[in-house]
Amino acid sequence: MNAPENPLLTPQQKAELLRVLQARFEQNTARHPGLGWPLVQARLAAHPQKLVALFQMEATGGEPDVVGHDARTGEVIFFDCAPESPKGRRSLCYDRAALLARKQAKPAGSAVEMAAAMGIELLSEEEYLALQQLGAFDTRTSSWLRTPEDIRKLGGAIFGDRRYGRVFVYHNGAESYYAARGFRGSLRV
Repeated sequence: MNAPENPLLTPQQKAELLRVLQARFEQNTARHPGLGWPLVQARLAAHPQKLVALFQMEATGGEPDVVGHDARTGEVIFFDCAPESPKGRRSLCYDRAALLARKQAKPAGSAVEMAAAMGIELLSEEEYLALQQLGAFDTRTSSWLRTPEDIRKLGGAIFGDRRYGRVFVYHNGAESYYAARGFRGSLRV
């Protein structure tokens, strides 16, 4: 799938995206016990603008899938569920301030800015740990996580990965970037 040039999806892009999302939903029922596709389909139909964000999550390798339902708001919650950090979102520093702070060898962009442009949010530490309860993710890569402001003010940012059968959340300078570090996003529909 290629990212759309305008904010609206063509009928073919929309149909293909819905087909992919439904197939993934049905193949991974353990990620969303008790939820049926008709609920997800109804939420997507009621909020068609969210399809663009899901399309971009898919186009950058995120493999978005439903991981929950907020009974209070009715929202369906999607996370990037690709086994490794999405390929189309790697080699990014943490945010705009980190990008501007780099004197040389600047990356192409930042995780926070790319997520905002896509209409999604970086996973928080809590969300990342919840995702890791659904399977083994980031066994060869790592993912930037939404960083608490007190850590960010000191120049750091946090990331997570799974190694040695355990999930680790650690820190790095926000201006750092690696070919194996990207970010995972969440979207509420």
